[in-house]
Amino acid sequence: MTTTQPFDPKAWLRTSLLCAALLLAACGGADTPRLAPLDSDAVVLAFGDSLTFGTGADAEDSYPAVLAELIDRRVVRAGVPGEQTGEGLQRLPAVLDEVQPALVLLCLGGNDMLRKRSLAQMQANLRQMIQMMRDAGIAVVLIGVPEPALFGLSPPPAYEALAKDFDIPLENDIIAHVLSRQEWRSDRIHPNAEGYRQMALALAELLREAGAI
Repeated sequence: MTTTQPFDPKAWLRTSLLCAALLLAACGGADTPRLAPLDSDAVVLAFGDSLTFGTGADAEDSYPAVLAELIDRRVVRAGVPGEQTGEGLQRLPAVLDEVQPALVLLCLGGNDMLRKRSLAQMQANLRQMIQMMRDAGIAVVLIGVPEPALFGLSPPPAYEALAKDFDIPLENDIIAHVLSRQEWRSDRIHPNAEGYRQMALALAELLREAGAI
């Protein structure tokens, strides 16, 4: 003989929320634009400014160095501290010719914002860089840099607009998240070793979601 348990609305709600969370987790990354799988000998180029150079930590603790270990691929660190997007646009062709990357991680714009340059020009420079790489058959991942602020760090809409226009993966949260945590930064605008490790972890996860690794 079986007994019927009385309906428990709280238990039903907990179960429903758990199922919804599991469903969202299973679908995580479903909207991430796809990338071609990287061959084991593929070269990844990390192109940017001091955030790519690793200012605030030793070279082996920079995000490109940590990412190379996480994804088991060669990652070339091509960061120039203080560089603005206009300078990056001029530097990029020679670096692409030298490195011959299969994928570029593009992280620029912070110095434009620090120096209060035009956000429209910053976006135009980034657009030209992405188009240049697209024309060369090189995959691109864009990394959003937050605008300088005392509270509520967030990247300007330009990054989301570019990622949407080119249908490329965007990591738009990790730098703002790292710089919002005092224990993860070396100064107001640069991570420390742990902050760069968090950046590398986020980018490795994004590459997995996109199918690159």
